[in-house]
Amino acid sequence: MLRVCLVLFPRFQMLAYVLATETMRIANKHCGKELFSWETRTATADPVVASNGALVAPDKTGWSGGEAFDLVLLCAGYEPFAVRPAGLGALLARADRAGAVLGGLDTGTMVLARLGYLAGHQAVLHHEAEAGFREAWPEIAVSGGIYCLDEKRLTAAGGTATGDAILAWIARTVSPELAAATSEDMAHGTIRGGAERQRRQMTADPVLLEMTDLMTAHLAEPLELAEIANRLGLSPKRLRTRCVKGLGQVPSQVYLRLRLDHALDLLRNTEIPVTDIAIATGFGSLAGFSRTFKATYRATPRSFRAGAAKAGSSVP
Repeated sequence: MLRVCLVLFPRFQMLAYVLATETMRIANKHCGKELFSWETRTATADPVVASNGALVAPDKTGWSGGEAFDLVLLCAGYEPFAVRPAGLGALLARADRAGAVLGGLDTGTMVLARLGYLAGHQAVLHHEAEAGFREAWPEIAVSGGIYCLDEKRLTAAGGTATGDAILAWIARTVSPELAAATSEDMAHGTIRGGAERQRRQMTADPVLLEMTDLMTAHLAEPLELAEIANRLGLSPKRLRTRCVKGLGQVPSQVYLRLRLDHALDLLRNTEIPVTDIAIATGFGSLAGFSRTFKATYRATPRSFRAGAAKAGSSVP
């Protein structure tokens, strides 16, 4: 029997928790026996409120054990650090020494990083939390995929990606055949690979995808459009024509939108000063950044951040 421990933090993502447990339940049903067992603990040792307002009680309290687990998953959401359970680190250490896979769903990945268990590993978490993660742990590689499973770590973006992540773990620990059969029983379809992008691609045109990748890699120090065109093997005029046809915008508009989208992520999910955000998104001055931001979003960067913080604090 394979044993799994799910640790729930206040306001954890309910969809991720349900998909993790339901995937194992359906695998057991397909096998006709209890191949997987799981228990739920909470960071508070009391019932915790999920992202949808539901209250979930732990199956077990305290932080004893850990040696018998095959997989330990930290499930978090809006407030991964609202609670810092003193015994969690010891449980993870015992599980890690015994050979368990340690994992994080959604911002559970951030808790795993804070406890020191992602050094040398690639990490995946929900894209809304990426900016804050990169600020706190610049030494940890972050993938834009939906999950990452290596020998000892499993991190996932949460949401429906959780089902794919657990199916990938089942395929590795038991068999690909069981994972495929479980996916069919879930009406899940084909199991997605971990490298599949979280965000919808702007276009299917490979040249324009390469263009946006170049732009994204140079947000703080934007490249000249002529340089981007040259790297893509096109003239600026041909790139402009292709961009308008494929994206409905000229390259400069696409570049500005990517820079402002990054600014939004930083304002929502980090405490980086607004002046530093202006620099990180390629604006020459705070005044220029604020003017462009307000023209686009009808709010200054500071008022947007204040509104986002207020909206976040009101979520149950």
